[in-house]
Amino acid sequence: MAPATLRTWDRRYGLGPTDHTTGRHRRYGDQDIARLELMQRALLRGASPAEAARYALSSTLPEQRLTAQPLPAELPELIVGGDADDGEQVSTGGRVLRLPGVSRQARGLGRAVMAMDAVSVQQLLHDALAELGVLVTWNTMIRPVLTGIAQRWRHSGEGVEVEHLFTQCVTAALSAAQVGAPLPVNPRPVLLACVPEEQHSLPLQALAAALVQRGVGTMLLGAALPADALAAAVRRIAPAAVFLWAQLPRYAHCTLLTELPRTRQRIRLFVGGPGWQQSKLPPHAEPLDSLSAALDRISYVLLGADG
Repeated sequence: MAPATLRTWDRRYGLGPTDHTTGRHRRYGDQDIARLELMQRALLRGASPAEAARYALSSTLPEQRLTAQPLPAELPELIVGGDADDGEQVSTGGRVLRLPGVSRQARGLGRAVMAMDAVSVQQLLHDALAELGVLVTWNTMIRPVLTGIAQRWRHSGEGVEVEHLFTQCVTAALSAAQVGAPLPVNPRPVLLACVPEEQHSLPLQALAAALVQRGVGTMLLGAALPADALAAAVRRIAPAAVFLWAQLPRYAHCTLLTELPRTRQRIRLFVGGPGWQQSKLPPHAEPLDSLSAALDRISYVLLGADG
């Protein structure tokens, strides 16, 4: 934690050390550190700094330090979120992530990500996926944090390590969310893949997890699938549907859609992602403009209600 953050918490909220050494250095004892840890945990749960400080100062501390204890599932009633002093940014030790208009959960997730606290990120994602479901967690928490990280990188050139950590945590959480899902109803899976050279596969992973939870069998082939590999997979498994993701327009080539091999059984073709917006799609390719639309439409078709 940055010294400037500690000084601010001491000056603004009274959350400082109980002792000083010669030369006016701050001396934090075990109880002082325990309160700092309580404040950090409240921040990761989405509380504003003022709320987190009230929580830390009013809590009864155990004899031992709180290190390695899990985040509380809920905070006391005084932690309600939304104080003005938090503004549109989340910060951990001077590393700021802009997250305008987000939920309390997203604000806490942003703090955990910027602190590179992988354990807390995983737990927050696990709790959100269990409580809110895949699509709500994606739209209200994961996507805003990804956008904030990308904006920070564009403005400062920093944060690549944060993005990599967050991507790994999201991938693990989405995979875990599929454990215990119902058996797939469709005998032929939905093939999900990025177009050649496209590396942004997290939206596909979110869609795959949401489909699996609805009982739709999927085969996720992920990022930057070469055209010949895509064609080989289509011939080999004859999927019931193919969904191709293009985040960037330069990778959204319509020739890929017209050159997919034909099989004896009909294959529905769907495309998603902002990369396709300016493309003139062939008639047999159906665009889906959001993950929610993709989930609903593919589920509707694959579960037999579309005829």
